[in-house]
Amino acid sequence: MRLFNVPGTKQSSSDGILRTTTWGRRLALLTLTTLLAAGLSFADGKKHKLSNDLDALKGGHNGATVDVIIQFNQTPTNAHHQNVQNHGGVLKTKLDFIKAAHYSVPAESLDALADDPDVAYISLDRPIRGALDTTVATVNGGYAQTLGLNGAGVGVAVIDSGISDIPDLHNASGSFEVVYAQSFVPNDPSTSDPFGHGTHVAGIIASSGASSAGSMYYRHLVGIASGVDLINLRVLDAQGMSTDSVAIAAIQKAVTLQKRYGIQVMNLSLGRAVYESASLDPLCQAVVSAWKAGITVVVAAGNYGRLNTYGNNGYGTITAPGNDPYVITVGAMNTMGTPSRTDDVITTYSSKGPTSYDNYIKPDLVAPGNRVVSLYQPGSALSVQLPQNPAVIDYYKSCNNTNLSGSYFTLSGTSMATPVVSGAAALLLQQSNLTPDQVKARLMKTASKAFPSSCSITDPDTGIAYY
Repeated sequence: MRLFNVPGTKQSSSDGILRTTTWGRRLALLTLTTLLAAGLSFADGKKHKLSNDLDALKGGHNGATVDVIIQFNQTPTNAHHQNVQNHGGVLKTKLDFIKAAHYSVPAESLDALADDPDVAYISLDRPIRGALDTTVATVNGGYAQTLGLNGAGVGVAVIDSGISDIPDLHNASGSFEVVYAQSFVPNDPSTSDPFGHGTHVAGIIASSGASSAGSMYYRHLVGIASGVDLINLRVLDAQGMSTDSVAIAAIQKAVTLQKRYGIQVMNLSLGRAVYESASLDPLCQAVVSAWKAGITVVVAAGNYGRLNTYGNNGYGTITAPGNDPYVITVGAMNTMGTPSRTDDVITTYSSKGPTSYDNYIKPDLVAPGNRVVSLYQPGSALSVQLPQNPAVIDYYKSCNNTNLSGSYFTLSGTSMATPVVSGAAALLLQQSNLTPDQVKARLMKTASKAFPSSCSITDPDTGIAYY
């Protein structure tokens, strides 16, 4: 699978650019200790109702409150909410579709809540971060175009940092491709994109290429499925941060809106560490519920493939909810700046399985994620943090043009690879009425399997070799 790239732009054969990934250096601050769940296990081998990270907070926090997600054995009723309130808790968000709710509760009440026979599992409301033309050619997107496929009639829910209203996200009739927008970010109702991540992701899926059309441009930068309807569900704040409860609420909303907007695909270019089995994780339970409702859920694998804290060489670093067995988990590959598949390699930063706790084989697919050119949001946090990324991009016909692009931006990461697969899924669904399982099976079966069995790449900045 592949997307935006620009001829004439120097493409290093090394993918040593974690400093420019959307999850990159800031996400590297997330410790591998939690990601690998090293040394964490259920006491006495029994399934405990408190997650390990939450259990550790019980002592030494007199009077402190914690935000938790409580999963029940049935859809919680007012009686269940009242019981939590009786223990000093405050209901914040109902998450009925996974039989759960988000509460703020006193730390000292956790054991008493866990003793409730109606409670199935309690976990922290954890933080989440936001882990075209060469790309389109690499994934054979041109063939879909010859069949007249562009994703028309398919709704794609983009759960990210928002989507800004810019020319490349307007269709041929001039209408904004976002048909519904809602913010779940606390105290911030804006559905535009102050972080700059969601707009880039949306462009990979659905850019019309309006800002690169005409005789002055060398390449027309069009998304994988430019005819889809976008459902903008903003969960990441201006710095690309969120929590489980916010993301779950957005997933729940997408399921609610499924029939009204024809939502058949959900894109989650975000993730966090794995703390327990996917069968207990509330974020994983949310994506499973969407999958079972008939929505093909596509999730980023994570950008921890270089971490070697425990001598694991990046194995076992898949993030949640990409560790769930149902969803399509996407890793990143490097196109080497060419549409040919013969020189493709896996990026060194792409997270690898097996998944923590469950040992599922992941990722399911890889797609172009290295130095992907997509839509630029001027003034966004990413544009400030990465000022060199909208550099002189040679999509201009006149290559002596030294102006920076005001429309396109280069980012790297599994965040960028994920919407490539979401776009491909939309094309399949436009052509055929398929279940999520069938979409996943077709994409995996027909994906190229000609990667080299191994490769070694040296980071030009650090001199470190990655195998």
